[in-house]
Amino acid sequence: MDTPELRAEERMVGQRPAGAASRPSRRNRKPQPPKPPRRRLFGTLRFLVKLGLILAVTGGLAAAGAGWALYRSAEAELPDHAWLADYQPPQMSRIYAGDSRLMAELAQERRVFVPIEAIPRRVQQAFVSAEDQNFWSHPGVDPVAVLRAVVTNVELLAGGRRPIGASTITQQVAKNMLVGNDRTLTRKVREAILALRIEQAMPKARILEIYLNEIFLGLQAYGVAAAAQGYFNKSLDDLTLGEAAFLAALPKAPNNYNPLRFPEAARARRDWVIERMADDGHITRAEAEAAKAEPIVPRPSRRPDLVAVGQHFTEEVRRELVSRFGADQTTMGGLVVRTSLEPTLQAEAERALRRGLSEYDRRRGGWRGPVAQIPAAATEWMPALAEVQRPPGMLAGWRLAVVLEVRDREARLAWVERPDSGAAPQPRTGTLPFDEVSPWARPVREDGRLGPAPRRLQEVLSVGDVVMVEDLPATPAQGRTPARPERLGLRQVPEVEGAVVALDPNNGRVLAMVGGWSFERSWFNRASQAQRQPGSSFKPFVYLPALEAGIPPNQLLLDAPVEIMTPQGMWRPGNYGGGAPQGWVTMRNALERSLNLVTVRLAQQVGMDAVADTAARFGVIDNMPRVLAMSLGAGETTVLRQAAAYAGFVNGGRQVTPTLIDTVQDRHGRLVWRTDMRRCAACATTDPAAGPPELTSELRQIADPVAAYQMVSLLQGVVQRGTGTRAGAGLNRPVAGKTGTTDDYKDNWFVGFTPDLVVAVWVGFDEPRSLGERETGGTNAAPIFRDVMASALEGSPPLPFRAPAGTALVRVPLENGGTLLEAFRPGSDTSGRGQMDPFAGGTGAAAAGLDSGLGGLY
Repeated sequence: MDTPELRAEERMVGQRPAGAASRPSRRNRKPQPPKPPRRRLFGTLRFLVKLGLILAVTGGLAAAGAGWALYRSAEAELPDHAWLADYQPPQMSRIYAGDSRLMAELAQERRVFVPIEAIPRRVQQAFVSAEDQNFWSHPGVDPVAVLRAVVTNVELLAGGRRPIGASTITQQVAKNMLVGNDRTLTRKVREAILALRIEQAMPKARILEIYLNEIFLGLQAYGVAAAAQGYFNKSLDDLTLGEAAFLAALPKAPNNYNPLRFPEAARARRDWVIERMADDGHITRAEAEAAKAEPIVPRPSRRPDLVAVGQHFTEEVRRELVSRFGADQTTMGGLVVRTSLEPTLQAEAERALRRGLSEYDRRRGGWRGPVAQIPAAATEWMPALAEVQRPPGMLAGWRLAVVLEVRDREARLAWVERPDSGAAPQPRTGTLPFDEVSPWARPVREDGRLGPAPRRLQEVLSVGDVVMVEDLPATPAQGRTPARPERLGLRQVPEVEGAVVALDPNNGRVLAMVGGWSFERSWFNRASQAQRQPGSSFKPFVYLPALEAGIPPNQLLLDAPVEIMTPQGMWRPGNYGGGAPQGWVTMRNALERSLNLVTVRLAQQVGMDAVADTAARFGVIDNMPRVLAMSLGAGETTVLRQAAAYAGFVNGGRQVTPTLIDTVQDRHGRLVWRTDMRRCAACATTDPAAGPPELTSELRQIADPVAAYQMVSLLQGVVQRGTGTRAGAGLNRPVAGKTGTTDDYKDNWFVGFTPDLVVAVWVGFDEPRSLGERETGGTNAAPIFRDVMASALEGSPPLPFRAPAGTALVRVPLENGGTLLEAFRPGSDTSGRGQMDPFAGGTGAAAAGLDSGLGGLY
């Protein structure tokens, strides 16, 4: 049946493109099966891979950009590394005595620089195996070590432990020398960059040399040479394989592998280094086993050759080095300093001064009480005594002891003995007899005056007192057995101080210098830093210009009262002790007896300008005021200056500049400074027949040689017949010198000499106060001088003072009988009949400006 709908459908079918499949109607269409799930999964994976690649490329580009930025930031701030090619590690300076014994080491870092050629191969191999196995092959950074460290650190961080590093030796040099020790990523990048550049700039051997001399290895030791000395008291050449491996184990953590504190850890780390050396082929397996069998026996350097005396001298040398070379060069420049110190004489000078100060303290100081008070029960005194601090200035031979029992005539004391062998401390006891303290242990009252002498020991000591004691020598009758305890002497550190200088008058070399009782108590050097009034020890510089002016030593001078009007009032000087004037006396007698009135009159005669000029020429006082009180020693000077000035008398009137340093060499052995400037024209000759060369002295002539010898002769009389007789007692040889005591007995001096040695001694309080009535230079300083001189001259033959050419020696009578050979200028009056009185016509107005408070000097 042909309907309109059928015809329309046929038309639509006829309009489909050719080849198009006919689509069944919705009604007649068969259901299609669903797509498989695999096709969807593959699509998702393809999408994720594409996304990952995009993110990886983007992240890589970002990381590369960040890395480049980090590199540019680190590279822009890198320090210059080129100077390492010429770098010399800081090296300690050494000071040596005149006998080549080591006195001191000056260092901020204890280091001994050793060139790589002098470092044994085994030591080099030990450090390379321990710190950087691929040192000789990598370019500065070791990629293999870095990768190994990354893997290891992942495990360590997972376990909460500290990560390890992968720095090469070159990187450690860069860190220590250039970039510092900050734990930051930027520092590690800078360190790596510098390591690469350092490797390009210098050879491997130079890098290893810097490292081995720079690395800190504990015990204040920097570098392998200092560590070998510090741990084993050996040089590098003497180290065993095990000791070399131990040193190589230290860079990681020196304090954790200290064999004195952690012996097991030190041994384990050392054995690990030995194994690394064997793995690297540096040693055989047999050598490794033998080295691991070695015990680690530390022998810290005790430096038995170190001079134990002269600390004030050493400090004076250090100050001079700093002044001349600067602090950095002094402590880090590796200087080798040779000084003039004679340790034996220095030790005797220190003993003599301490003996003299102790004798004064026992005579005038009284007993100032115990160091501390502790419970003295038998079960308590040992720990309590151990807590008592050692007083500054306590001598090495003294010990702290606690009083356990006190009776009238004897006390029992106890202390702790600490054996050198390392054994446990042991308690010891001893007795202190009353007769050892009865002469001197008088109590000191609040006003400073001394109380009466004690009548029994309980007035001096109480149970529980901690005091300083010293062993007393046992007499043959007493002996010393286990049943008889040690006899002890009570000791205390004196309040009084002193100083001693001994020097060679021919060149000014200071052979000994004592700056006080103890360097431990005070670094202040009273020999070179303390300005004190010289008193009558200045008088030779008043008499010398008179001798130079032609006044003979037997010239009669008037010892009579003097009154001088000054702006401060009338000045009336007097002789020592207020003794009556003696009338006409010779110049010799006046100096021997140290008469003040004669000295003032003589200073007026020659003029204070001449006296001041003489003091300046001899270096005693510069720019001295031109007032008559200065003629009695009212100025200020030092012990060192006085010693150098008196040297000008004995050496024929030549200027002496005191020196403590002979030579200074730099770290390479080059001479950079010396004090002996004498010329030797014949030193270069090779002719054996020419004989020994003669040195030409460069000392400047500052006084007439004849006048200088006349002064020597006068000062001999001071020791033989005058105020300084104690200075020459028992020496049995020509000795000259002069005492000095200032107003109110505040300063005591003796300055004297033999033909080849000058010794100056001063005694007084740091804060000037009276030493006590009639405590003079002849009482306190002269005996110290005698002891020092006796030690210095022991075993040497007596030498006479030599008169210079042009001196006339004439035998003249002495005022008190007898005769002597007096030195005169040719043609001068030798009769001794001349009289001279500059005050005959006036009152000495030239003394204007005189301080009237200085009239008691003598």
